[in-house]
Amino acid sequence: MSNKIQLVIHGAGGRMGHRLLALGSQDDEFEIAGAVESSQHPRLGEDAGVLAGLDSIQTPLTCEFPSNTDVIIDFSNPEGADRAVTYAIAHQIPLVMATTGLLEDTAKALRKASEVQPICWAPNMSLAVNLTMKLAEVCAGALQNHPTGADVEIIERHHRYKEDSPSGTALKFGELIADKMKLEKASHGRHGLVGAKGQDEVGYHAVRVGDNPGEHTIVFGLLGETIELKVAASNRDCYAQGALMAAKFLVGKAPGLYSMYDVLGL
Repeated sequence: MSNKIQLVIHGAGGRMGHRLLALGSQDDEFEIAGAVESSQHPRLGEDAGVLAGLDSIQTPLTCEFPSNTDVIIDFSNPEGADRAVTYAIAHQIPLVMATTGLLEDTAKALRKASEVQPICWAPNMSLAVNLTMKLAEVCAGALQNHPTGADVEIIERHHRYKEDSPSGTALKFGELIADKMKLEKASHGRHGLVGAKGQDEVGYHAVRVGDNPGEHTIVFGLLGETIELKVAASNRDCYAQGALMAAKFLVGKAPGLYSMYDVLGL
């Protein structure tokens, strides 16, 4: 019997799934127990390692979850995430939820599940992004009562295939800032004669270009000076490494809803 963590990757046939397979299979603490995809995926039955550009890992891409599972990482899509949550709850398996744009019922189920099992749910798994979120909170706290007011705009860029807009990461940045600065409104892009920017809103702007794996700029605009926080990924490995860290963190943890702040000790 292997002492390694039995890891199941849900969404294994996608871009992020491939990187999780590549990095997870090279990590001595993991054994890839399952590579799971939709029943409609055209490459079911093929070796998941080969699909990810590796040598064979003797694990086929399948639509069924294996029974020998210590932890699941979901990096799929909103519909797929719902299936992963349902399975994890039924079998009380620790779950890393990295998919964004979740259905409301899925989000409710995750919160409920965390009462009896460990769940790590984060809009972004990157160390750099989570550090930048901390910096954004510090800025927002310092500027909440600035005498001239502070404008907050969040600009995010992602690849052309991303389906949700704005990104879950951008929304999390906005949520953290709005909480600190007591901002009550959000605007999504601007068009036409919309009037002056209100001091009680966060502005979001989503850009979709090429194969950009993720880039966020948070602008705090003052009269006479500007603060910009920018974090950008050059490839997807930062998200995969963060998800793998979260999976290790969850094994053996008490029930609860954990974030990447918990995983990273922030």
